Amino acid sequence: MKLAISAAAAALAIAGAANAAVTDRSPAGFQVTLTTQVAAPPAKVWDAVMRPYRWWSSGHTWSGDAKNLSMDGDGCFCEKLKRGAVRHMTIVYAEEDTQLRLFGALGPLQFTGASGHMAFVLKPEGQGTTLTLTYNVGGYAKGGLAETFAAPVDQVLGEQLARLKKSVETGKPD
Repeated sequence: MKLAISAAAAALAIAGAANAAVTDRSPAGFQVTLTTQVAAPPAKVWDAVMRPYRWWSSGHTWSGDAKNLSMDGDGCFCEKLKRGAVRHMTIVYAEEDTQLRLFGALGPLQFTGASGHMAFVLKPEGQGTTLTLTYNVGGYAKGGLAETFAAPVDQVLGEQLARLKKSVETGKPD
């Protein structure tokens, strides 16, 4: 278990960074906030957010293939595995073209006593959209949440936001 957590944290640390920032940290948790301008209207950005299999990095999935990711009508940000499934997060609020809020623990945070709240906020800006993603994580993790996980989560979410933006604007995340 310890090796799996270390390997997952190391994999997170290797990820490329985008416009992310650890905006708060304490012994009990941390907050990552990312903001980007997307050259598309909120409806198009919303459609992409709701289809993570189109933009999420396969390298940051348990199955190794982002095509196994989904956000379904039952409120699940889930992933199919060969012999099972992963519920990454649960949708707790969805207001089309405006806000999406999810609750849960991503990646190696699932090995801890931590959980988080993630919000996507979409605001029209001229012909485009200002997209802000905030992830608040709190709870228990050996060695401390902020010390162990804040920087890697910052990097991974920065990569995902950059991929989302590129996917919306070009049709391809890479």
